[in-house]
Amino acid sequence: MQTSPYDKARLVIEGLAFGESPRWHDGRLWLCNWGTGEIVAVNKDGKSEVMLTIPAVLPYSIDWLPDGRLLVISGREGLLLRQEANGRLVTHADLLGLSKSPWNEIVVDGRGNIYVNGGGPAPAPGQHFGPGTIVLITPDGAARQVAESIAFANGMAITPDNKTLIVAESHANRLTAFDIATDGALSNRRAWAELDGYPDGICLDAEGAAWYADVPNKHCVRVREGGEVLRTVTVDRGCFACMLGGADRQTLFITAAEWRGFEHMVSDIRTGQVLGIEAPAPGVGWPG
Repeated sequence: MQTSPYDKARLVIEGLAFGESPRWHDGRLWLCNWGTGEIVAVNKDGKSEVMLTIPAVLPYSIDWLPDGRLLVISGREGLLLRQEANGRLVTHADLLGLSKSPWNEIVVDGRGNIYVNGGGPAPAPGQHFGPGTIVLITPDGAARQVAESIAFANGMAITPDNKTLIVAESHANRLTAFDIATDGALSNRRAWAELDGYPDGICLDAEGAAWYADVPNKHCVRVREGGEVLRTVTVDRGCFACMLGGADRQTLFITAAEWRGFEHMVSDIRTGQVLGIEAPAPGVGWPG
């Protein structure tokens, strides 16, 4: 890996459009290369491989069922897709009946419950996103809304005991937590951390802290519940998401790119990078 001048973060890979939804899976970092339809896997040496190309431009996000099958949320199409053993994509759930607005992020817990956020009412004039929702798809395939009025729903993570879901509310400058019931329902909504920033992708570590990526502030921040800032990693472009991975899950991988506004997200400009830096504690929970 090359060395980046920013807080000793290493440059893992460059030349992406917008890296989003990073996941550590089967010894590699997987991510969605927004603007291209590609799902890419990157090894520890920075060698990348296009694993799949889907008929979506953005947003789209990934996770896996407990049996190892890949899930892809195709946001504007309102479809949750599943990759079968033969590589074919099939519809796992159709979310268009729940909302016509784009869906954004996905996380699968340790019991096979799938949470997808985004959707919700149509955005107001001049806005790109309206208040979002969280939808639960249970292992039997039933889908229902379990939270609403999320202020620009972004990254989600679930604690290793399957009892708490944390979601980034970008436009509310906070991480919000919910208790997870045995049937997957969400309750006891509360502020997990009020932030001086705009959280996008998030992940959790073994010391009970969360990392969040922040596009306009060009950094990733590690915080405790309650909002105490523990560490900040600053780079030279917007940070869209982060994931703890590597052999010991103690490398923080950051997907970053130059931000030029929503209207310029799909273009031929390739400023997207993945950076890596050692973290103080390994990753836990889901996604992971």
